[in-house]
Amino acid sequence: MSETTEAVGFGADEMSAEKARDPRGTAKRFFRDLMVQKGRLLAITLCLLGAAACSVFIPITLGAAIDEVFDGVRRAVEHETAFQVSFETMGTVLVELIALYLLSAALTFVEEYLMASVAQNFALKLRREMAAKLERLPVSYYDAHRRGDILSRMTNDAKRVADTLQEGIAQFITATATIVGSFVVMVGVSVELTFWAFGTVVAGIALTMIISSATYKAYAKNQETLGRLNAQIEEGLTGHATIRAFGLQEESTQKVRAAADAYRKAGLRAQFLTYGVMPIVRFASQFGYAAIAVRGAMMAVSGTITLGDIQAMLQYVDRISEPVSEFAFTITSAQGALASAERIYQLLDEEDELDLRTNAKVLPKPCGKVEFERVEFGYDPDARLFKDVNVAVEPGTMVAIVGPTGAGKTTFVNLLMRFYDPQRGRILVDGMDIRNMSRDELHGVLGMVLQDTWLFNGSIAENIAYGKPNASREEIERAAKAARIDHFIKTLPRGYDTVVDDELLPMSAGQKQLITIARALLADPPILILDEATSNVDTRTEAAIQEAMANLMEGRTSFVIAHRLSTIRDADLILVMEAGDIVEQGTHEDLMARGGRYAELQKSQASALVA
Repeated sequence: MSETTEAVGFGADEMSAEKARDPRGTAKRFFRDLMVQKGRLLAITLCLLGAAACSVFIPITLGAAIDEVFDGVRRAVEHETAFQVSFETMGTVLVELIALYLLSAALTFVEEYLMASVAQNFALKLRREMAAKLERLPVSYYDAHRRGDILSRMTNDAKRVADTLQEGIAQFITATATIVGSFVVMVGVSVELTFWAFGTVVAGIALTMIISSATYKAYAKNQETLGRLNAQIEEGLTGHATIRAFGLQEESTQKVRAAADAYRKAGLRAQFLTYGVMPIVRFASQFGYAAIAVRGAMMAVSGTITLGDIQAMLQYVDRISEPVSEFAFTITSAQGALASAERIYQLLDEEDELDLRTNAKVLPKPCGKVEFERVEFGYDPDARLFKDVNVAVEPGTMVAIVGPTGAGKTTFVNLLMRFYDPQRGRILVDGMDIRNMSRDELHGVLGMVLQDTWLFNGSIAENIAYGKPNASREEIERAAKAARIDHFIKTLPRGYDTVVDDELLPMSAGQKQLITIARALLADPPILILDEATSNVDTRTEAAIQEAMANLMEGRTSFVIAHRLSTIRDADLILVMEAGDIVEQGTHEDLMARGGRYAELQKSQASALVA
């Protein structure tokens, strides 16, 4: 649909990093969606709190063991006896330590298993919602957005959200619980030393917040440039043959390199902001560690604190600084996840294709009468392509639509298929305004064969039966014979059960087109649309198809778009379009007799063939 693409282009906002950023709103929506799995999240939280509690009690337990050893040494020195410790007390401490380590490991295992399932289920939910949304979006959305950018949201953005969710929630809860629990125990050991540790935490969090303010934009830019890179790669792959034919491999490579370099720069900045936070926080924590070590030694000399308590306090500083670093990393990583989530939500928030979901009218027995009444339309509302178009087509009529590129031929069909709605006027099928019909009902009346073939990865029989899944093998073969593709299919190793694969089953463009024609024939719609359906078929095959199509078109309304005017001489009505207007209409003989635009097109094609 080149005309559509040319009209709309890729000028629409691709949700760049500079516009419509709402991290707070995105976060609220994200957690609202996440609460669907609140049962597992509760279990995860309990496991994390339990593991954090074990982590908090380990240093103080080790401190008790050290104090027991120190007291034994002190008693031996004071009484000049052999060094002894209470094995009953030490045994209890060791059992407690082993129990804490084992319990922490078990709780962590359960938490990681549950968290992985929550993250993957959430990603699956997002992908399913996006897949369903893409089916409901209007054609105009695909005209205005690159496929690579859409693909990036489905894959990379969803993966980033899942990865951050799997690691981030656990780190956040663990860090919070460890910091709070450690401070509670530390206050019980020494208020003064706790004050120094608290200053370290505050400094670390302040640095984190300063740096993370720029992280969100950096990750949004990173994901945007990734979408552009995917779009450029996809363009190079799909247009590979054309690129090579015109010798533009170097230019195409340069475009990919430029997109990759932009992604590298954006990724470098985002990664620097993410991983650069942790060393800064650790550096700040060293001051608190040193202060506690010096002051603790002074307090131990004065006898106001035990050696075991000093060891415990130093361990708590370590245990606090690490969660603070993780907390900082989690915040900066969350910025990237929120940027990705926002891109996903922006896709999900796009307006659905408008349709009548209630009170839609149904054609009891479609006949195929089509009318355009004073239709005006433009892909840009301020620049109308169609102006006051009027056409009346009786049932069973073969209508040919001709004209130069950009004349509006494909737009005519797009309006009839209701891929777009006119700004003014109306289009009737059997006297009913198509806007009063559901799109499913309308598309059940219309059959369409596009210029660009599309076959999915399935058997040839499944591809032919795409529009009629319950078709019998006999019906499928009858449609294939009518499309003159039956003989080719039967030469394949598995016949109609052969799986379509461009690498394992190379087919010519003409053979693919014949399969899509067979698909339309099997659907047997009252109205048939052929958009350059024979453009990829050689002259001999085209003649055979024309013969079959002539028999099939008998009794049904058909619209044929063709550049080769020799193929539509027998049309009941020829519409000659130019700049969105129908400048001539009539039969071949009538239009040739007038000597107007149609006659000029015929002469120019004839001269080209002779030349």
